[in-house]
Amino acid sequence: MNQKIDNLAKILIEKNIKPSYQRIKILEYLLNKKNHPTVDKIFSDLVKEIPTLSKATVYNTLDLFKEANLTRIVTIENNETRYDAKVSSHGHFKCESCGSIFDFEINIDSFLTDSLEHFKINGKNVYINGICPGCLQKD
Repeated sequence: MNQKIDNLAKILIEKNIKPSYQRIKILEYLLNKKNHPTVDKIFSDLVKEIPTLSKATVYNTLDLFKEANLTRIVTIENNETRYDAKVSSHGHFKCESCGSIFDFEINIDSFLTDSLEHFKINGKNVYINGICPGCLQKD
């Protein structure tokens, strides 16, 4: 194996995930593509390189990654589940024109108030919609 694949395999092993070729390639895809892909996008891009890949494998792998905190689900619209390999606290901006999703840094904890002190918080997400700079320049 080459150095890059060895490093990805090591990440999976540290999370108690068996480093199969498909899992390594899905992790590599998520780390290299910052486009918050859907299962369909991951599958359609990787099946060209891995003809034996199935959508079930992609779903199962992403579930494993989510449980191991290697990825998180990004749901900006009800009909669209995307995946993000950046699991640290940050926000997402979705362009209403091109559909691209961008990460932005934000201290989400600063929005939490004392009025939530008795609540169990299971997730913290900030989503903003608008038009990205690239689409604004086209107008």
